[in-house]
Amino acid sequence: MGRLYLPTVPPDSPSAALPIEVWIVEDHSVFGKHLQRALNRHPDIQCPCHFTTCEDTLAHMDTHPPPAVLLLDLDLPGMGGAQALPLLRQKAPGTSIVVLTVFEDEDKIVSSICAGATGYLIKTAGSEGIADSVRSAAGGGSPITPRVTRKVLEVFSRAKTAPKDYGMTPRELEMLQALSKGLTLKEAAAKSGISYHTADEYVRAVYRKLQVRNRSSAVAKAVQEGLVPPP
Repeated sequence: MGRLYLPTVPPDSPSAALPIEVWIVEDHSVFGKHLQRALNRHPDIQCPCHFTTCEDTLAHMDTHPPPAVLLLDLDLPGMGGAQALPLLRQKAPGTSIVVLTVFEDEDKIVSSICAGATGYLIKTAGSEGIADSVRSAAGGGSPITPRVTRKVLEVFSRAKTAPKDYGMTPRELEMLQALSKGLTLKEAAAKSGISYHTADEYVRAVYRKLQVRNRSSAVAKAVQEGLVPPP
């Protein structure tokens, strides 16, 4: 069976609009079902879907609104997670796609981030760590485990090129530096003494000028091209 679908919170429930909706794409049924149950124990997270293939996930998006966060395994039957990333991004541009895998291979990490993954987690992070990462991704963060972060920075440091002029303003560079240090958008805004909305406008301008879609891609490109120092 391609997916397990659980009923969502009733629309008349006081907390109906509050939970973060997350889908899981994981072919290991025991791990996937365990993680789904664990996430659903959190009142602020709702995990109605567990798919075992990317094909079923993409088909479900044709008839259902995409979730806020998608946890995506890479090693899947049929279409692999890395292959599906561009298609998922196209169908659900507003969804934060977090890779959840056992692989710490540099090529897989970098290719996933370049393909549009918002974050990259190792399955040993545990259900509580994954729940925290879901919250971070839904809030605009890019959850990446420390070991993966080191690998990403090592790769992009080796490939470092001469800085390019992207025409960024001092405030945009300030926001970019804040993102590279792992600050949330709310924390970056508070540190700079500006509103969350204004900070969001600066970050969107950074993404546009760097021609990237998310924080992890922006930081990786900024480190690679010398716009910001490695965190």
